[in-house]
Amino acid sequence: AQAIGVELAEILSRATLALVYGNAGRAEEGLSLLAEALDASRRTGECVYDAEIHRVKGELLLAQESDAEPCFRRAIEIARKQSARSWELRATTSLCRLWHKQGKRRKARRELAAIYDWFTEGFDTADLREARELLEELAR
Repeated sequence: AQAIGVELAEILSRATLALVYGNAGRAEEGLSLLAEALDASRRTGECVYDAEIHRVKGELLLAQESDAEPCFRRAIEIARKQSARSWELRATTSLCRLWHKQGKRRKARRELAAIYDWFTEGFDTADLREARELLEELAR
């Protein structure tokens, strides 16, 4: 149990560090860390962070002007299978931000509203505030 707990912490740390690398313009290094995180996830069978790993991968690909949509869709799919609504909200927000940039405002608003409306509390959390701000922008 201790080994798996340590491995889980390392998986999340790699995903978080990958995002930091992406924000610093070092997306390739971040993508490498995410590959390591997914390998660790498969090796241990502990897939609790897989949705977030795929979402972060999408964000890094987006920074490289590569096709990020499949990563966001995969993250949403994993989150739904795990009934992980917070991870689903994050991934949906990322996907809808991409669609907004592509001019798919109506589709983005409909998709994001569906997950946002599921929540009944926690509206002061960063993820829900970010989703609400995007919804407001999509409504303009």
